[in-house]
Amino acid sequence: MLFISGQIALIPGTADLVSGDIKAETNQVMKNLKAILTEAGMDFSHVVKTTIFLSDMALFGDVNEMYGSFFTVETGTGGAGYPARETVAVKGLPKNVNVEISMIASK
Repeated sequence: MLFISGQIALIPGTADLVSGDIKAETNQVMKNLKAILTEAGMDFSHVVKTTIFLSDMALFGDVNEMYGSFFTVETGTGGAGYPARETVAVKGLPKNVNVEISMIASK
């Protein structure tokens, strides 16, 4: 099992954040999570649980659209589909980002 701590939209190798557009911010978070999964010999099909923290629930639609684009759902073919997920709004996130996502994966 792999437990991935909450990831934010940090650009790897820098202290810079992707900001300004919630879809771009979420995309970077998901790319960071993908890199960790890859390093562990896994991919998004191994993810069993995620937690999404948002600065404002009004961002949910855009975050959900980008988040969902990283998962392959094969209905009716026994595909893994989407992992269990919870999404909560919080008062503040590290570095004043708008989204943070943690994951649990199993191989």
